[in-house]
Amino acid sequence: MTPLPVIHIVDDDESVRSAMTRLLTAAGYAVRTYASAGDFLLDPPADTPGCLLLDLRMPGPSGLDLQDSLARHGVRLPVIFFSGHGDLATGIRAMKAGAVDFLTKPVESKVLLEAIASALRTDAARRTSHGAGADLLARYAQLTAREREVLQGVVAGQLNKQIAATLGIAERTVKAQRAQVMAKLGATTAAELGRIAAQLPLHGR
Repeated sequence: MTPLPVIHIVDDDESVRSAMTRLLTAAGYAVRTYASAGDFLLDPPADTPGCLLLDLRMPGPSGLDLQDSLARHGVRLPVIFFSGHGDLATGIRAMKAGAVDFLTKPVESKVLLEAIASALRTDAARRTSHGAGADLLARYAQLTAREREVLQGVVAGQLNKQIAATLGIAERTVKAQRAQVMAKLGATTAAELGRIAAQLPLHGR
C-alpha cells in the first residue's frame, strides 16, 4: 500500500498549524507539525513523499535559515513558503534557493491545495528520476573494465576498427564487447546508447 504523502508544517502560530492540519487531513494528506525551525531539525522527516510548508518569519532560525540548512544536508523536500510579511526580494531569494512556491497569508484553501499538489508532483518526478539514475549506475557497474573502454570509444565517436586499434584488440572483439555493453545498459541502437552514456559519469567525455 502506497503511504500517504506527508505535509510538514513549520509555523510558530499554533492556530495556523491547527487550521492547516484540519484542511490537509480532510484533503487526504498525512500531516506533521513543528512550532519552529529548530523543532524540525531535531526531528527530521524520513525520506518519504511529501513537501514542507514553511513560515518565513519565526522566533529563532527563520524559514530561509531552515531552507539553507536543508540544502546543506541534502534534504530535497519541496518547500512552499508562506508569510504575512513576504516581500518581492525575499520571495525571489526563496525561489532562487529552490522553493517551489511563495504564498502570502492568509492563504486561500484552493490556492494552498493547488500549491501542495504541484509540490508533490515535483517531489514524485525527482524520486522517479533518482530511481532511474540509481538503476542506470547499477547497470553500468556490471560492465567489465574492457567494456567500459569500448563504451568510451563509442562515446568519442570512434568506429569499431578505431577502437580496436586504440585498445590493441581485434575488431570482432570490439563488436562483441559493444554488443555486451548495449545489452547490459539496455540500449537497442547506437543513438540510444549515446543518450544513455550521456547520463553516466564517464571520464574524458
